[in-house]
Amino acid sequence: MNIVIVGAGEVGRSVAKTLSEKHNVYLVDNDREKEQAAKELDVQFILGNGSRPHVLAQAGVIPSSDGEEKHCDVDILIACTNRDEVNMLSCWIAHNAGIENVISRARNLEFTDSPDWGKKLGIKLMISPERSISREIIGLLEVTGATHAAELLDGKAALYTLKISEDSPLVNMALKDVRPKFPDLMAVFVHVEHDDGVSGVPNGFTILKANDICHVVTYKKSVDLLQNLFQPKNKNEASKTLRKLFIVGGGKLGTQIAQAIRRDFGNVNLRIVEKNHERCIRLSEEFGDALVIEADGADKKALSDEGIENADGYICATESDELNLIYSSIAKKMGAKKTIAIVKRKDYQDLTSCMPVDAIVDPNEALASVILRFVRYPEHTLALTMVEKINAEMLDFKMSENNKLVGKTLIELKLPKGVIIALLERNGEVLVPTGATKLLAGDRVILFALTSMMSEYAELFSGGRNEN
Repeated sequence: MNIVIVGAGEVGRSVAKTLSEKHNVYLVDNDREKEQAAKELDVQFILGNGSRPHVLAQAGVIPSSDGEEKHCDVDILIACTNRDEVNMLSCWIAHNAGIENVISRARNLEFTDSPDWGKKLGIKLMISPERSISREIIGLLEVTGATHAAELLDGKAALYTLKISEDSPLVNMALKDVRPKFPDLMAVFVHVEHDDGVSGVPNGFTILKANDICHVVTYKKSVDLLQNLFQPKNKNEASKTLRKLFIVGGGKLGTQIAQAIRRDFGNVNLRIVEKNHERCIRLSEEFGDALVIEADGADKKALSDEGIENADGYICATESDELNLIYSSIAKKMGAKKTIAIVKRKDYQDLTSCMPVDAIVDPNEALASVILRFVRYPEHTLALTMVEKINAEMLDFKMSENNKLVGKTLIELKLPKGVIIALLERNGEVLVPTGATKLLAGDRVILFALTSMMSEYAELFSGGRNEN
């Protein structure tokens, strides 16, 4: 396919790097300094404003004449600059040029509050990383020990990343023995990273060790038990009512996070720390039940006066990655139970191992994930998430009556290592399937697979390929 990406920032370059492996990619940006970074990728760089027709024409977006017939050479246009107006105008031009699949990033929430904006402009998908980040942060706050969280099955289940503590009863236990030992645990281990650097999709004979990092898909009702098994010292924290939360940064992202917290946690004692006076006034008007503190996020006196040592959570969402990491470290040292830093630079993603920060959340990764799965599975509307760190994906399928797999047991599918049916929803009930589980029409299946294998098995579970 021919793909045009407008915007050569972190998101644009990340998406371009991945897609250029199999597709022809044009990267458009008006910053000449981005051209040098683009040269490291196998893409064609076009210097210019991606909302200008003559610039898009250089990438083949504007139809060219071929005798009597006019045709557009581009299959997909992705607009992911930091300016909503540029993104939407680029998409509108592309749509009117005949490109069916156009994707726009939208930072202003008013554009994603209703799908009508996108539809009227011919935009196939309008995405807001702020919304995705808010959902992940809610999941991280719900489970104290989790360093990553992603909702599944409309919130009935989730994928969590957890570390096995040295006092965990899971230490030295084979995976095949976990369910018999803890029959109430509705969870599937989809990936295990051992402390010695060896990692991969486990099997029943995989032995769990202290300090293993496990990616686990679980029914939300099993969250308490799951956390207690992984980290007994945090026993009951998963189900504990959140009492006090701090948000540092009152911009678009901080505001969205505050709205999500107020919606999901009700009467939580919320403190919003923001140093800009005008923003503080706006936040006070919007969040009348929250305490807005006009201060710097590293103001120890202000934090101490407001009881940071009793905080269940501290989320730092300023515009600076460096400040978010430093402020979160300070809050952790002062006693905050869980600190979460919003960080966009990939170079900083692994700093939790050397800084006192509990979790790092990357809005650019969330945005790139949505874009990539749309490109790979454009007709698959139930696509879920990509776990970039372990190079894996999860997709949500609904089994149709004419699907070739209906009526087969999971053991009959003979799925290879690297492909797992993690959860199954049937008649509103979430199940952890076994080899004897038979697939039925109407089932919703959560499929986990390594990225290199997902395309093949997505086709199979969509009913498009005969497995024999």
